[in-house]
Amino acid sequence: MSYIDGFIASVPNENKEKYIEHAKIMAAVLKENGALKIVDTWGEDVPDGELTSFPMAVKKEENETVIFSWVVWPSKAVREAAWEKAMQDPRMDNEKNPMPFDGKRIVYGGFDVVSEV
Repeated sequence: MSYIDGFIASVPNENKEKYIEHAKIMAAVLKENGALKIVDTWGEDVPDGELTSFPMAVKKEENETVIFSWVVWPSKAVREAAWEKAMQDPRMDNEKNPMPFDGKRIVYGGFDVVSEV
């Protein structure tokens, strides 16, 4: 079964186009290194919660929007090798392709697929 990387973050609304460009560059790098599919989304209906929520998880501020992204890999081994290569890729240099959001508030993780319909 596949392996999934999932990400949520809070992006300043004024950085939407910068985020889209950043995501396109990252997607190209990851695809070149074995990713099967990359999906990047811009929050449209992401409600605040009382106990938990996407906005609470990333400490979303008033002028920000939650993004949700995932990467599908053929296996965890491919993912591990790909991220190692991607972090060495000059396109991922933080000075050339800076994250257009506060990287300290990103939530991410790797997941084994247990069901796929």
